[in-house]
Parts: sequence; C-alpha cells; structure tokens
Amino acid sequence: MLIRVGSARTETIDLVLAGVLSSVAGALNAVGFLVAGSFTANMTGNISAMADQAAVGAFGVALSFGGLVVAFVLGAVCAALAVMAGERRGLRTVYAWVVMAEAVVLIGLGGAMVADLPEQTTLVVVLSFVMGLQNAVTTMISKARVRTTHVSGMATDLGIELAAVLDKGSARQEAVPKLKLHALTLLSFAVGGVAGALLYGLVGAWLFIGAAGVLLALAIPEAVRGR
Repeated sequence: MLIRVGSARTETIDLVLAGVLSSVAGALNAVGFLVAGSFTANMTGNISAMADQAAVGAFGVALSFGGLVVAFVLGAVCAALAVMAGERRGLRTVYAWVVMAEAVVLIGLGGAMVADLPEQTTLVVVLSFVMGLQNAVTTMISKARVRTTHVSGMATDLGIELAAVLDKGSARQEAVPKLKLHALTLLSFAVGGVAGALLYGLVGAWLFIGAAGVLLALAIPEAVRGR
C-alpha cells in the first residue's frame, strides 16, 4: 500500500489508502475546528478567510489564516523532499517512513495537548503542516489519483466521473473506478470528521495519539515488507 508507486498500484490498494488516510484527515480537521475554529485541511476556505479579513482591515487575523496555508505548503515541501531523496537512493519504504513521521508529530502534539502545553494557534499550525505532509505523500505515491485532504477537487472529480458514467460514451468504463475512489474519499473524510468530533468529546487530546496509532499500524508493516 505504501510501497507500490503509480501504475504499479491496484484499484484496491488505492481504495484502502484513500479510506484510511481520508478518515484520519477528516477527524483531525474536525478537531482543529472544534478547538480553534479553523479548518486545517481546507486551504480554499483559509485563503478566502484571509482575503475577507484583510479587506476589513483585520490584518492580524488575516495573517493567522495565511500562516495555516504556509504551514500546509511547508508540510507538502517536507514530504516531497523526503520522498525525492528516498527515491534517488532506491528506498522503497520512503513513503511508509514519511507516514510514520506524521504519526510521530501527532504523538508529540497529543502529548503536549494532554499536558495542556500548546496554544490553539500552535495546534492548528501543526495540524495544517501534518495535513500538507499527508496530502503530498498520497498524491505522489498514487500519481495524483489519491488526495486525502483535497475535498473540493475530489467533489469536482466526482461530478465529472458521475457524468461520464451516466453518458453512453466510451469513457464510461474508465470512469467507474475513479468514481468509486472519489466517492470513498469524500465519504471517509465525512465519516472521519463525525467520528473525530465525537471521540474528541470523549477522550480529548488522546484522539491525536489514537490517530497516530492508526498511521503506525498502516506504515510499520509496509516498512517491514519493503525491506
């Protein structure tokens, strides 16, 4: 799941990866909103909010939304640099290691939250970084077929593929697997958001450590298998 790249991946592998990581992303995005009132996976909304706040002269608030976008981009940069370095060295397990790094960040964040250390701003910045990192990993390993936090793009692709399925043209057969993948991604993100909000109300910051556990359960066997 985290070893095969691009055309070497099967439809089932992409579906499982999208389901698991989209659920995690949805949960973390929901918690970020509950705690700090900011969506850490929604860069479209954050840029719009930045523009709105700047237009009314609230430049401090505008900068805070801009900071979330910067953190997301930095997460993607770090993931891409790690993957490119690993691929140059022929390290098949590089994607699994990046996902494990994401889990470590979440464990650190969860531990700090349990100890009541970080401020809300720090929380959402770290979560935005994590979301950028995760989205870059899934985008690169699937050659852009799987994007676990890019909900707007997935919804657009879902509409396009649904139109192709309803059409009588030759693209109908090719559209079915894509339709399943996009629909599963959106559904998993939504279910993850609901589960994340409910679980955060029950276990609080331990949710981050639980999410890290899911990522480690996904990545460690892949790292072992890749060796």
